Amino acid sequence: MKVSLIICTYMRPKSLMNLLKSVTEQTVHPEEILIIDGSTTNATEQLLDKNKFNNLHYYLVPESHRGLTKQRNYGITKVNTTSEIIAFLDDDTKLMPNYFEELVKTFTNDPTVTGVGGIALNENGWSVSNPYIKYDKYRYFQLEGHVYKEGQRNVFRNYLGLQSNLGPGRMPKYSHGKTCGFPLNGKTHEVDLLVGMSFAFHKSVFDSIRFSTYFEGYGLYEDADFSIRALAFGKNVINTNLQLYHYHDASGRPNQYQYGKMVVRNGWYVWRVKNPNPLLNAKIKWNSITILLTLIRFSNAVTTNKRKEALTEALGRTVGWWSLLFNTPKVKKQ
Repeated sequence: MKVSLIICTYMRPKSLMNLLKSVTEQTVHPEEILIIDGSTTNATEQLLDKNKFNNLHYYLVPESHRGLTKQRNYGITKVNTTSEIIAFLDDDTKLMPNYFEELVKTFTNDPTVTGVGGIALNENGWSVSNPYIKYDKYRYFQLEGHVYKEGQRNVFRNYLGLQSNLGPGRMPKYSHGKTCGFPLNGKTHEVDLLVGMSFAFHKSVFDSIRFSTYFEGYGLYEDADFSIRALAFGKNVINTNLQLYHYHDASGRPNQYQYGKMVVRNGWYVWRVKNPNPLLNAKIKWNSITILLTLIRFSNAVTTNKRKEALTEALGRTVGWWSLLFNTPKVKKQ
């Protein structure tokens, strides 16, 4: 199957170069690589001029197309008409050598699959469970002979009965799901949500939908929104053999206050895309979890070294939550 790779980038030439080098080392190569650059300088373009890559097409977009959502939609219009899969990667990732081989295999092995996501090895916190240890159910989550140590926010949710009643990658009626991912056991898991750092879809999906124009600029959760709407055309899966590293380059990211606002407002939007008319119980749980996570971030201003970041994010979450009362997002049907 022919794969077109779209990499949207912004002011990260060195990170992009590391990713492209890992693409050249693949056992199966994409048919084309589209670099959609929203940078305000020519540093990325100059670096690509000095380092040539096969089948690479570079586009420096104008300001009107700048921002992750707009750049992704722009890139889709430039894809070769013969392509069958459109893959997206964050510019601060690095691939394992068999990444595209596993990607194509996932689509070909199951024709009902229309969306595929990968696993970031450096973010995977699973380990093989010890049969002689009795793990605290509030502090550990177990799955298929593996165990995951819960973070602070999930420990609180477990004790308060606010944890998701579904598996990882699934969105419950109150939206806040398990974010622990899956153990590296070679299995493929059906999910609702895929992460934009590493996902791909059948090209036919883009004949009907695009990335939502609601998400502008940094575009937090635009990947979740698209994943949910893509379920109308097939199923989404995560292949634990589809592996990469995600380094979270700090450049090009919003400040913590804006991030906090987006977490709440964009999170609400995605919740209503999946559940446009939630029951009262779901509403209570969504708001309870949102308030809980905000309080935890306030407490982090005392308990962590990054006090300023925690405080400003907590303030952003607070403002974002109150803004839902006076400026409720309008969910677009796309």
